[in-house]
Amino acid sequence: MSFKWLKDYMPRSLYGRAALILILPVITLQLAISVGFIQRHFERVTEQMTASIILDLQFLVDTINEAESVEAARRAGQGIADPLALKFALPAPRVPAQSTRLWYDLSGIVVERSLHAGMAGVGPVVLDNHRIVQTYIDTDFGPMEVEFRRSRVSASNPHQLLVWMVVLGALMTLIAYIYLRNQLRPITRLAHAATAYGRGRVVPYHPAGANEVRTAGHAFLDMRNRIERQSQTRTLMLSGVSHDLRTPLTRLRLGLGLLDDEDVEPLVRDVDDMERLLDAFLDFARGDAEDETSATDPAKLAQQVLTNAARTGQAVQAGVIEGGVEVPMRPFAVRRALENLVGNALRYGQAARLSVTVSPKTVVFTVEDDGPGIPPDQREDATRPFTRLDPARNQDRGSGVGLGLAIVEDIARAHGGLLRLGESADLGGLKADVVLGR
Repeated sequence: MSFKWLKDYMPRSLYGRAALILILPVITLQLAISVGFIQRHFERVTEQMTASIILDLQFLVDTINEAESVEAARRAGQGIADPLALKFALPAPRVPAQSTRLWYDLSGIVVERSLHAGMAGVGPVVLDNHRIVQTYIDTDFGPMEVEFRRSRVSASNPHQLLVWMVVLGALMTLIAYIYLRNQLRPITRLAHAATAYGRGRVVPYHPAGANEVRTAGHAFLDMRNRIERQSQTRTLMLSGVSHDLRTPLTRLRLGLGLLDDEDVEPLVRDVDDMERLLDAFLDFARGDAEDETSATDPAKLAQQVLTNAARTGQAVQAGVIEGGVEVPMRPFAVRRALENLVGNALRYGQAARLSVTVSPKTVVFTVEDDGPGIPPDQREDATRPFTRLDPARNQDRGSGVGLGLAIVEDIARAHGGLLRLGESADLGGLKADVVLGR
């Protein structure tokens, strides 16, 4: 039997599910006890008390029926009713058409049923309040109205046990919830630390809570430390390689500059390409390691990119730019990613447009161009490091190393986001969305 449909009605949060696990058994237990024990107990008590009052009523009716006249019946009945704490009227001034009771008076159902079952001639039973019971009984002198206290047929304060159950159940549930919240707090702190690290922020975290939670916390810290060490090692290694290679390249450039032969020009271009390769490798290896997280307005960051593009004569349009809020990010890394996208857009197109959209959970930087775009089946390959697409796209547009989009995607993932490639609806070229988590 499949219970997949039940998932749509279950709480999504850990607190909600823990509260459900805690409260559901308590409510089920209270309902089972209320229906299976309390209700049956009070029904039996009511039946026994009603059977006792039926004996008094039957004795009163028999005494009245033995009288020779109505007056004699009244006098005889009065002598019986007073000691039995009964009030009667013979004949009854008014007989209702049917029995009545309050809608929530469950024990009244048992009283009415027991009176009709235990005594012949009982007519309507009126239970308009919890103090008085009025019943109408047929006699030889017509219908008789009998009135007596409700406490004689129903247990007094039958709700006290239910109230105690509900109050104690709520109190124990509250105590258990407070304890459970303290147990879940370390899990929440661990999730917060993991989420922050996924967005490029290292927040202080100390494992706490139960042994299993502490084990998960220590595993997270070990993983974070290993990743930090690997990232630092990669950056230092490629920085060292870049530094070591720049010295012989500089000497080679100086040596080539002393030559006048026309064959030297291709060699100079090769040296320039090698330096450009080293810069790209270093940017990819460094990522955003040298950038600190700070609260930054996305609109101001986009304006900086537009201003820098205007200074260099690049045709970059300003689209819809939303801002006015400060979002934790690494501004230099994000700006480098946007400049890479703008550079790619203008390399393969004539115009580019930069837009910013801010939502409660994400910040989206969008760069569009009017170039040839990237086919859908090649977009995944375009973000892989050192991967070049169809050579036809690079004709007369300069050489690259296939790291531009890889750097952008690496920066986006460091902010808990992603790089999304698509097609521009109005410009017709590539549409690149840098989605950053808030």
